[in-house]
Amino acid sequence: MSGLRGFMEIKFLSRRSILDGFVTAFVVTVLIAFVFNPTEEQMLDMKLNGILFAGLFILGMLLSFLFKKKNISTLGRHLFEPNYDEFGAKVWFKTFWGWQLVIFIFLLLAVGLIKVNFSFFELRNEDGFNGVRRLFAGIFNPNWNVLPDAILNIVETLFMAFIATILAVPFAFVLSFLSAKNIMTSRPTFLIYLLTRTVFNLTRSIEVILWAIIFSVWVGIGPFAGMLALMVHSIASLTKQYSEMIESVNDGPIEAIKATGANKFQTVWFGVVPQVALPFISFTVYRWDINVRMATVIGLVGGGGIGTMLIRYQGQGMWAEVGTIIVVIATVVWMMDQASAYIREALK
Repeated sequence: MSGLRGFMEIKFLSRRSILDGFVTAFVVTVLIAFVFNPTEEQMLDMKLNGILFAGLFILGMLLSFLFKKKNISTLGRHLFEPNYDEFGAKVWFKTFWGWQLVIFIFLLLAVGLIKVNFSFFELRNEDGFNGVRRLFAGIFNPNWNVLPDAILNIVETLFMAFIATILAVPFAFVLSFLSAKNIMTSRPTFLIYLLTRTVFNLTRSIEVILWAIIFSVWVGIGPFAGMLALMVHSIASLTKQYSEMIESVNDGPIEAIKATGANKFQTVWFGVVPQVALPFISFTVYRWDINVRMATVIGLVGGGGIGTMLIRYQGQGMWAEVGTIIVVIATVVWMMDQASAYIREALK
């Protein structure tokens, strides 16, 4: 028990210190930039800026430790080591962590608005508004002559999403058991669990449009590249969803099957799979729905389908043709969304 308590204290200490260190480093870095107004060349000096941020991060961690000694509740301590006896005793603006949070959020918003060049003047710009008006005039007056071509391309898009989903399912099914903590319990298998989780977290963090660019270079521009991009991303996403469902199964049937002398494979097959079969199908249908939406976007970077047709007409400013394509995409996506919702509701 004491060992577990010590482990939990170390875990909370590390989380608290990291959060407080990051908040301190961010706030001080922003204030330094505001006061000294560095040039673009100075901002691109990654070595100097990295050393500065790392130093401020370490300073923030040390301050977090000192504040705890002084019994001052920082934001990290309030989130990860809450003292429930103090809840309601003080309003937030009378606490250190409250002002720390307010300043952090304020600076996040300020830096964000500056970095995105937010401007009400640009929204009121007359030339830009007239351009948008011409765009919508074309979109709401579609050129139906391109409808047959648009239908052929949306069918291609649907099959890209369908094949990507179908090919992803067997990989995700097998790998999900390797990514489930309650299945990979021994030390050697737990290392496999950590490896698979890490690999698929990294894979999933790469957006599907980037995978489409990679495969467009590998196999050439077209629907095959788009299908491969959707498949890779689907494997990573479905593996995560499947494994989380496996981790939430009821342990009762598993223990009962173990009591009969079943081996590991039999326990999983008869104790886990029946509990997750319907949710797996529901997740798969929903993933196909997502892939249809994604497939309309990856065509913009050479992934084939109706996205390629859309970017071609948009680049030429042919807004009536773009309007037809948008109508087709919106109709198909709406139909897919409704069908997916009905199927998933029936599987509950």
